[in-house]
Amino acid sequence: MAQPTVVLATASYDHTIRFWEAENGRCFRTIQYPESQVNRLELTPDKRYIAAAGNPHIRLFDINSNSPQPVMSYDSHTNNVMAVGFQCDGKWMYSGSEDGTVKIWDLRAPGCQREYESRAAVNTVILHPNQTELISGDQNGNIRVWDLTANSCSCELVPEVDTAVRSLTVMWDGSLVVAANNRGTCYVWRLLRGTQTMTNFEPLHKLQAHDGYILKCALSPEMCEPNRYLATASSDNTVKIWNVDGFTLENTLVGHQRWVWDCLFSTDGLFVVTASSDTTARLWSLADGEEVKVYKGHQKAIVCCALNDGNGLSS
Repeated sequence: MAQPTVVLATASYDHTIRFWEAENGRCFRTIQYPESQVNRLELTPDKRYIAAAGNPHIRLFDINSNSPQPVMSYDSHTNNVMAVGFQCDGKWMYSGSEDGTVKIWDLRAPGCQREYESRAAVNTVILHPNQTELISGDQNGNIRVWDLTANSCSCELVPEVDTAVRSLTVMWDGSLVVAANNRGTCYVWRLLRGTQTMTNFEPLHKLQAHDGYILKCALSPEMCEPNRYLATASSDNTVKIWNVDGFTLENTLVGHQRWVWDCLFSTDGLFVVTASSDTTARLWSLADGEEVKVYKGHQKAIVCCALNDGNGLSS
């Protein structure tokens, strides 16, 4: 059977990764992941592989294969891996863990190439679009910028002392960085004109987005332009969509029955995908905030998802 054109991947505390035909909701492949839960899923830039961040390892699976075995395993973390992502050409991978480290990996080799010490459990790591800076957020409330060229920490921000930074997101053009924390607050920084590095940011906005934890925040992709949105997923069972121009509330996505752990935009910027403790993932229309599709099949909380949608979904 031919591979579906739009694939949604979800991972759950039931120790499985499921692959769905996003447009009709059919689950067509399940990978057993017995060693641990999966904390994060991320596709390689060429969409050929998917990385599953577990405890304490990262496994890389071939998306187009039916093999249940990973093609590569990365094994030098010593605790939950909470963040994973890729350089834009797929030459290397980065990760962040509750062991307090941020690591860089050559995808073709099993060993870790570089390691940075955050001195607290790392919850989130993102790669700036300039491809030369990693930004990490940890359990103690620290945000650190790791300059990969200088191989050192170039900047530290502490928006709220001892308040865990749960999620970081950066605008596709590098102009904004948002940090979301355990108190439901988003902090926004703006890149100063004419600069290309995180050391030249200024505080732009503080948004009290939710009363509960924010578990994930995501900025809209380039195809959304000229509209720019921020999505925030929370322990209050909702996802909120904010217009970045003034940070006004555009929509509240209501339907999940329990915590919403993950949210992401489709490539075309027309849809949002969410993953929840209520054992479902959902597809929402960004235009009206209405639920389009529910993905059911997991037995326990779904905590992360990834979407391979090429040029976007059709409605």
